[in-house]
Amino acid sequence: MRALASFALAIFCSLLTSASAPSSPSSTPPQSSASSKLHIQSQRLQATLEKLSEFGRNPEGGVTRLGYSDTELPAREYVIALMKQAGLEVRADAAGNLFGRRAGSENLPILLFGSHIDSVVKGGNFDGDVGSLGAIEVIRALNEDGVKTRHPLEVVVWMNEEGNHFGLSTMGSGIAAGLLGPEILERKDEQGLTVADWLRRYGQDPAHLTGARIAPGTLAAYLELHIEQGPNLEASKIPIGVVQGIVGLKRWRCVATGLANHAGTTPMDHRKDALAAASRDLLAVRDVVRAEQGRQVGTVGYMKAEPGAVNVIPGRVEFPIELRDLDAAKIDRLWEQIQRKLKPIDKEENVETRCTEFDDIAPARTDSAVQAAIREAAKSLGLPTMDLPSGAVHDAQQMAKLAPFGMIFIPSHDGISHSPKEFTSWPDVANGAEVLYRSLLLVDAQLNRK
Repeated sequence: MRALASFALAIFCSLLTSASAPSSPSSTPPQSSASSKLHIQSQRLQATLEKLSEFGRNPEGGVTRLGYSDTELPAREYVIALMKQAGLEVRADAAGNLFGRRAGSENLPILLFGSHIDSVVKGGNFDGDVGSLGAIEVIRALNEDGVKTRHPLEVVVWMNEEGNHFGLSTMGSGIAAGLLGPEILERKDEQGLTVADWLRRYGQDPAHLTGARIAPGTLAAYLELHIEQGPNLEASKIPIGVVQGIVGLKRWRCVATGLANHAGTTPMDHRKDALAAASRDLLAVRDVVRAEQGRQVGTVGYMKAEPGAVNVIPGRVEFPIELRDLDAAKIDRLWEQIQRKLKPIDKEENVETRCTEFDDIAPARTDSAVQAAIREAAKSLGLPTMDLPSGAVHDAQQMAKLAPFGMIFIPSHDGISHSPKEFTSWPDVANGAEVLYRSLLLVDAQLNRK
């Protein structure tokens, strides 16, 4: 691997030298100068990101720009215009995913890279946007440097990654990976509109949804630049994260059933208080997850108590349990331990709790060769790196079904994301885009060599 990475880096530096030096051999700069040259234009990238943040802007800052929404449509047109200005051949697939193609010099599979532009409700201006517009900036830089890649390149902007609309995370990439199909078309949103209705609004024919699937063998690799959405890089003062993999997650919908009864006349030792049991269940989840070392996390995101009156003992409480880790076996083991803790709580509170699994996303490990390319790219800039897992779900997780993949993380201030306070410094954004530029050239040089 070290030899392969060194070989690729030598090719990469040669490419940079040929792209940036005058034609006279005597004027060729030394290799160290070539490798330290910045190729992306940071001010231009900042300007495009600031413009994108106007679409769906909230008064308190940040954006609400849901996938498949009237707010996202004009943002999408802006991104299409940027793609075309960069000389890309733009198309939308049957799911609404956007692709911008740049031809390669050889008949090889595609190097795909990008992210998404949809947000959560009251989200930030960097999640997804940095990876999408950073990818377009890389294309502009390649054009300006006169660099021709062996592989064809495609910038992708995925649809509805956040899944706030229709409750399906990584929806566009899931369709492209063949994991979602026509069964989702009649799913309705809060306004009663279906997925099929929104696809028509986006100019697509729902009957052709399966045409969005990417055929096996089409992709050489997939790369994604993204903010970390956690505190690790900033706390360690490390500018570039090399993602080891994306955690898997499992979710269960739990219902604790007791007996709704009068709050004033029912003695404490005669109660069947579903909320008391559910509250103890939440603490049991926390205790189990904290009991062993590692990066695993467990969350109870809400509790819906019924009937929800101040003078009535709750007789029914619905709540989810979510577990995440890079090791699928650990998730299963933690769940078994949690279940063992819930049983005595039920007995002591005189209630019954039943949990049904409703979501299961497998962990995805990044490719070691792509990881090495990212490290070498950062090293050529003099930027230290940290290996870390992604605790959030990403479109890259779906692309792992089709090709080797890698992710580049850049710091999130205070570890905040999915919030109007989400922020990544402009120098860090520029570093990430430059590392993406160099990583792509390294991967292009080393993959599909006969």
